[in-house]
Amino acid sequence: MMRALLVRTVLLGLLVLGWPGDPASSLHAGPISQDGSLSEADRATLLRYARDTWRSFDELALPSGLPADALVRTEKGWSRSLTHTSPTNIGAYLWSVLAAERLLLIGPEEARGRLDRTLKSLAAMDRTHGFFVNELDPRTGAPLKFPKAGPGARRLRLSAVDNTWLAVALSMVANVEPSLRGRCEALLAPMDFRFFHDPYDSSDPVRHPGQLRVGYRPDDRTYYGHYGMLNTEARIGSYLGIARGQLPAELYYRMFRTLPAGLAAQEQPPRGEIRKYRGVEVFEGSYDYRGVRLVPSWGGSMFEALMVTLFVPEDAWAPKSWGINHPLYVRAQMAHASEAGYGFWGFSPAASPRRGYGIYGVDELGTSSKGYFSYDPGPPVAALVPVRMPSTPPSASLASARRHGIVTPHASFLALRFAPREALANLQALADRFPIYSPLGFLDSVDVADGMVAGSILALDQGMILAAIANELEDDVMQHAFSDGLVEKAIRPLIAEEEFFAGASTAGSRDAAVGHPGDAMHTISLGPRPK
Repeated sequence: MMRALLVRTVLLGLLVLGWPGDPASSLHAGPISQDGSLSEADRATLLRYARDTWRSFDELALPSGLPADALVRTEKGWSRSLTHTSPTNIGAYLWSVLAAERLLLIGPEEARGRLDRTLKSLAAMDRTHGFFVNELDPRTGAPLKFPKAGPGARRLRLSAVDNTWLAVALSMVANVEPSLRGRCEALLAPMDFRFFHDPYDSSDPVRHPGQLRVGYRPDDRTYYGHYGMLNTEARIGSYLGIARGQLPAELYYRMFRTLPAGLAAQEQPPRGEIRKYRGVEVFEGSYDYRGVRLVPSWGGSMFEALMVTLFVPEDAWAPKSWGINHPLYVRAQMAHASEAGYGFWGFSPAASPRRGYGIYGVDELGTSSKGYFSYDPGPPVAALVPVRMPSTPPSASLASARRHGIVTPHASFLALRFAPREALANLQALADRFPIYSPLGFLDSVDVADGMVAGSILALDQGMILAAIANELEDDVMQHAFSDGLVEKAIRPLIAEEEFFAGASTAGSRDAAVGHPGDAMHTISLGPRPK
């Protein structure tokens, strides 16, 4: 109830601010109950969503205890996609088993059996430098075999973030199931995330910025990329590695809030100021979106901003930074949807109704100058296996494509913590208007212009949905499973120090943007959530 009251205070504060023009007001689901909590009917709806979503994991799981990457609609019905799975998918399955048991969707004996099968498979699988490759056969756990490297050839990769999500799930199982702790720790022990860390070099900070590398290619023994932005991927990796004593605490402050000047083109010139934390000078940059300043993600997607909150209560631990930014980010996605005339909101990478996998977001909320768009940036094409044919054939023009917003349900579930009534109203509206809800839960996305629905259900997206519901119905159980103890001791004081250059900036003044006492932002009253 205390968390719900905090959320209500945040939302009322945003309404007090009066988002300029308040385009999102038309999406408001109605008055929040007096104590900010969801009604019994809302809770029953969430439990129904959880029950059907778990049914999809029942279909995804193979005898190996590993999940397929997706369920795919064919002319004969739904079938597993057996082309591959990944450490992230395996992690999503593990934490979903924990969620399903807590929600009483399965019993303790079934949960232990499922966890046992998965842990046995993981223990028998090959590793490279202690980590699992990203391209795995879900039937056996063996690395996939690709033709010899050449132009356009697929290659095996060690992904920092994919291994992080698996390590997060293993940590949760170890914390929740004492009888499995030893087996989980045996799997975690070789996963030393120093392998992905590129230590800071003051003589060459561009090439060695003190950040995590994106990944490693075993075939030619090369690293690639850095997680420069403070996205979900970078944050969860830093939290885990710092908590386990493998990474320096300063890593968190080596990541960018907005891109440094001259490093690369970005969406807009950032405004902010330099502050020092843990000996690291941090440019606390932010972007302006409709008169509100917020810290962007890389591409403007809900996943990049909020997935980490399924497991870490950043808003409560860091009230001067994430406690301000997360609710604003959700509201900004709503405002974009209203401005675009979609009638529905929630933009995040998902299976596309027509193009395989789509990278969706709100361009203005992302640092990348190329941006993620809330629609497919090319002319719509026919779906391979349509769930529902368009009622209005899409035009081939880009102007028409912009009307074809691609909304994904998992984005609403990620927003559930920060806008519970709005998220539930959005999900209900999607299910009422489009054939996006099934006995296996929500399908991955819908084109809101013509009703074309994605013909697939992705394991990761279902895992985000189940974790969000478990948190909402069972007192943040997923967060407690990961963050209580070691993580909270290391990370809470680290991130509590920071103050984002974010908040109301209608007047364009520094004080209004930062949220100093006496300005409108101060009325939001964002304090730590009591336990």
